[in-house]
Amino acid sequence: MKKTIITIVIIIAALGVIGYILNNNKKENKAKTDIVAEKNAAVSVKVAAVKTEEVSLSFVANGNFEPIQELTFSAEKSGKVISVLAKEGDYVRVGQTLLTVRGDVINVSAQQAQAVYQNAKSDYARYENAFKTGGVTKQQVDQAKLALTNAQSSLTQANINVGDTKVKAPINGFINKKYIEPGSILSGMPATALFDIVNVSKLKLKVTVNESQVASLKVGNAVNITASVYPDKAFSGKITFIAAKADESLNFPVEIEIANNSDNDLKAGMYGTGNFGSKQQKQNLMVVPRNAFVGSVSSNEIFVVEKGIAKLRKVTAGRILGDQVEIINGLTDGETVIVTGQINLQDGNTVEIIK
Repeated sequence: MKKTIITIVIIIAALGVIGYILNNNKKENKAKTDIVAEKNAAVSVKVAAVKTEEVSLSFVANGNFEPIQELTFSAEKSGKVISVLAKEGDYVRVGQTLLTVRGDVINVSAQQAQAVYQNAKSDYARYENAFKTGGVTKQQVDQAKLALTNAQSSLTQANINVGDTKVKAPINGFINKKYIEPGSILSGMPATALFDIVNVSKLKLKVTVNESQVASLKVGNAVNITASVYPDKAFSGKITFIAAKADESLNFPVEIEIANNSDNDLKAGMYGTGNFGSKQQKQNLMVVPRNAFVGSVSSNEIFVVEKGIAKLRKVTAGRILGDQVEIINGLTDGETVIVTGQINLQDGNTVEIIK
């Protein structure tokens, strides 16, 4: 029993010594950590100065050219193609016959409709004269007039059917693709595709601009256009559409209409650039680097260095001008803003400026 008590006392004493040693080690480690933390408390950052300078207000936006008109032309009536009068690459005009459809049965029907119409016309004239002398009743005259009206309607429809045997171009443009050949059978339901017609006498350049850029644009404004494949050629365009609502990326779609040159050098699908404003359009503006903003420009928050301390400042951003942003309110010339290292910063942190 005595030995058991002595063993327990020894164990308790050993545990106490171990606890004491661990506690001292913890205090020593904390002291060392506090010293290191004190030495490394300053966050390393890069900075830039707020300044007012002359800034160009011109900007560019890229997009692809689209045709002013584009149509996949389909058959309205059924029938067998007899001849195709246009091939891919041909330029066609509105009303030009592109193909003919078998029309012998249709022509016979039209001749019959013509004969019925002429007979109804003669009958109506005869009944009308006879009515004047009392030879027929008013009812008989009305029936003859109705027959004439019906015959005229049938003849009109027959003539339309005859006209449909000559399929004509609905718009001006180039035949970009041909889907049929002589002998093809056309179907009205579903409609058989005949031609793709593309009008590139004018084109549209669709681009997107941000909110600060769209504020300076108006429908009708002239825009200088360049195409990537023709760096030495300039084209003139005008703004025809500005979206009233931004897209999902918070940019505004803008359409520019361009008149093609006489050689139709511009093709739909080419890559183009809209040059908005001019190099002469300049203005003195207070600006900071775009990467000075915490998160994004829309946050309107910037860290300013004051006596080695980072201070989070609320500002009012204006136009985005390339890699710079206009500052409307919240900063003054000569102040120092942090441009890198914000991810590690909190308001009030000590900072170390690095080059």
